[in-house]
Amino acid sequence: MYNPRTPIAGKHTIVLGGIGGDAHSVGLTILRQALLMSDYHVYYLGTQNRLEDFVQIAPLANVVMISSMDGHGRYYLRGFPELIRHQPDSRPLWYVGGNLHLGDGINYENVFLEMGFDRAFVKFIDVQSVLEILKRDLNGVEPKSDGSIWGQLNGRKHALPAPVSDELFDLGEMERLRREVLETWKTGQAARSLHENAEFLARQPSFVKAQSGAHANCLPVLIQPRSGVSLVRPQIDLFKAFKSAGADVLSYQVDSLTRNNNYVGAEQAIHESRATGVSSINGFPIVNHGVPGLRRIITEVKTPLQTRHSTRDPRLLAEISYAGGVTSFEGGAICYNIPYYRDYPLDQSINAWQYVDRLTGVYHERFGIVLDREFFGTLTATLIPPCLAIVVNVIEAILAVKQGVKSVSLGYAEQGNRIQDMAAIRTLGRVAHRVLKNLGHQDVHVSTVFHQYMAAFPETTERSRELIYNSAITAALSRTTRVIVKTCVESLRIPTVADNADAINLVRRGVADAASLQVDESRIAEECAVIEREVDSILESIIHCGRGSLAAGVVEGFRLGFLDVPFSPSVHNRGEVVTARDSEGAVRFLSTGQLQFDRELEEFHRTRMQERRRAGGLLSDKQNYLLVERDVLQIARGQYERWPLSA
Repeated sequence: MYNPRTPIAGKHTIVLGGIGGDAHSVGLTILRQALLMSDYHVYYLGTQNRLEDFVQIAPLANVVMISSMDGHGRYYLRGFPELIRHQPDSRPLWYVGGNLHLGDGINYENVFLEMGFDRAFVKFIDVQSVLEILKRDLNGVEPKSDGSIWGQLNGRKHALPAPVSDELFDLGEMERLRREVLETWKTGQAARSLHENAEFLARQPSFVKAQSGAHANCLPVLIQPRSGVSLVRPQIDLFKAFKSAGADVLSYQVDSLTRNNNYVGAEQAIHESRATGVSSINGFPIVNHGVPGLRRIITEVKTPLQTRHSTRDPRLLAEISYAGGVTSFEGGAICYNIPYYRDYPLDQSINAWQYVDRLTGVYHERFGIVLDREFFGTLTATLIPPCLAIVVNVIEAILAVKQGVKSVSLGYAEQGNRIQDMAAIRTLGRVAHRVLKNLGHQDVHVSTVFHQYMAAFPETTERSRELIYNSAITAALSRTTRVIVKTCVESLRIPTVADNADAINLVRRGVADAASLQVDESRIAEECAVIEREVDSILESIIHCGRGSLAAGVVEGFRLGFLDVPFSPSVHNRGEVVTARDSEGAVRFLSTGQLQFDRELEEFHRTRMQERRRAGGLLSDKQNYLLVERDVLQIARGQYERWPLSA
């Protein structure tokens, strides 16, 4: 079988990857597939590389393609002129592209051309245009291919995973680890006393009780905006404004420095924000403000609070969050690893998150306080089939419950076909209840969370308003517990308080209007049946991989591709699964990779995608990348009649 990492004589070789800390890998994934289908050999470095990584491998390539998506391309590439000065005369062509500048990028190409790049694409360019330029540039150029050298490079192995277990964390070991974790930053010691933390927590508004009340009284969905600024007082003002606008629960959106455990950088940003009066980071630095800051906020706001983040090592963040009055903590070993990090071994993330889950369980065991754990089923947010989101949620929930967690919230991101999205939320809750009950955990409270569309938003506020309003209708019809709100300026700027208030009002109106609508329950039931079969197939294969240990099954399952997240930047994810929309806008599999589906499920997806290909005039499998590119950009380009895509 053809191995895409083994060069074949006569093929031009492309090195492709992202640079810097950004994890966006959707465009790279599409381009990689397009290059392979166009008969190029691709050495794919993934995301989060250094410039030196590209320079080291450049002599083996005809073209090196570097992507940067966070606007800091000039910073990442500042050493390029000096590094290529020492390259041989037969150096490859160097391309750079993406979102290379925080401004409009007009005439910014010259900056990179003067550095020594052969091509610079400062803003969006479609894949077909890239292929045409590449073909012209390589006309008459001799292909480079040295199988022995490539074999040596590809022979580098990742370290063997450390043993992982589903067993309950030993409390003695937990106490030893707590001392280490709390000493990693100066604010940690204020969270040391679990007893004192529990006394404070018991007096605070409970996220779990808010969700339980919504279930018990059949209330409309709870509405939750996301927000985070650098200082305590502005964060309080923001929360109060959202509460006045009608938010039911609130959350800290943690800044990117804290997510990477860079507390020194966050401290500097706080000082800068105080000096300028302008927030200089993209979230609230919980660890730096510490327990006193968080307690001040919850005391003034008096609304259930959650911590939302994507932190590589979440342990100190969880300790300070709970000690500061936060009653729900988001994230998990899969959902905050595979979609975000290039090389974060699953055994390490499982161990880190088991600490968080055990800490959550200890608050219940010792003090009777039930804290909620939420999982980010959104994953990479782009063309995610419901079955993958559900399997990840269920696995994360089982691992958490085994550590004593008594309340779990399971997330799913709207994809755009109302029938499929409603079926996904309903199946998510039902499967989680069934699996946990079968494992003997009948006392766990299960909630579902509906994320309004998380991929690239429409470019006009009118289209965005339509999306948010109708998305709220879908959320209410799905019977979800909670909806995470987007704003109408999602594609234009960082939203203001007024933007968020407007979005909350739109969502509340959509939820109310849903009561007068009817849906085709028979079609929803059909979609539920397909999703549940897919979920059971994947989940069963993961359980078999672990031979009795779900944690071990996760590590082995990802290695084998039995669990595979589309568009992931992780080297621990095989990336063989390819997804696109069918003719009705539902997300299906163009390729199921190594997922352990039976023939009937395989045929179901094959048939749906053949229908879509015929409708789009793309009959060849080699044109799959065009289908995926269309679907990824469809909403941002406004190439659809209405939202949802199929009502």
